Amino acid sequence: MELAVILVEVEYPINLGSIARVMKNFGVKELILVNPKVSPDDKTARKFAVHAVDILENAKIVKTLDEALEMVDLAVGTSGVAGEDYIPERTPITPEEFAKRIFLYEGKIGIVFGRESRGLDNEELKKLDFTVTIPTSDEYPVMNLSHAVAVILYEIYKQRIRSEETEVKEKLRKSTREEKARLVELWEKLLNTLDYPKDLERRKLSVLMFQRFLGRGFIYAKEVHSMYGPLRKAIEMLERCKNDSY
Repeated sequence: MELAVILVEVEYPINLGSIARVMKNFGVKELILVNPKVSPDDKTARKFAVHAVDILENAKIVKTLDEALEMVDLAVGTSGVAGEDYIPERTPITPEEFAKRIFLYEGKIGIVFGRESRGLDNEELKKLDFTVTIPTSDEYPVMNLSHAVAVILYEIYKQRIRSEETEVKEKLRKSTREEKARLVELWEKLLNTLDYPKDLERRKLSVLMFQRFLGRGFIYAKEVHSMYGPLRKAIEMLERCKNDSY
């Protein structure tokens, strides 16, 4: 299992430097910056990184979130808003729950953090596999970006230690982002062939919920591939039925 921290349009050099330092604290080396508003060469950022300047120097810079997502197999969003009417189809999990699941996965996981000013927007969140939300006080629920990164990476590091102590090794290969995307495409094609639900918005929601289900499941490649055949066969038979006369 590999980890990458993805920062979308990070705005402040102190946060950028502090995040690099936190990453070093917990053994995470890969930093991906999406359209950053501050350069990793910024003097203040380097100052606050302290002994983690190398993480800033090796940071990968891309223009769009889509480019960053192409670099990982599983994309996990972070949000201070726990679903509800913000994104009703998403069920967020806590950092602790996420950390417990993460070591069942052998691919590269990107943890996506939003802007300091407004986080990740709905369209960005829809591109991700699922969401992690840090429980906070209702009195002041919004965390500083670098603090949020620290909480999540700490939970992962804590679980890593436990996993190493018990020497649990997962031998079956986990499904990649591309394999799961192919399964979602087949599911969407099946719904379109069935013309169900009739309401196109509800149909889109069904596809999105199926995608979230796959993302939260950490399923094996073998399990994904075993579903390709039945879906293809069902689509083929339904398309044949369209030409039958009654």
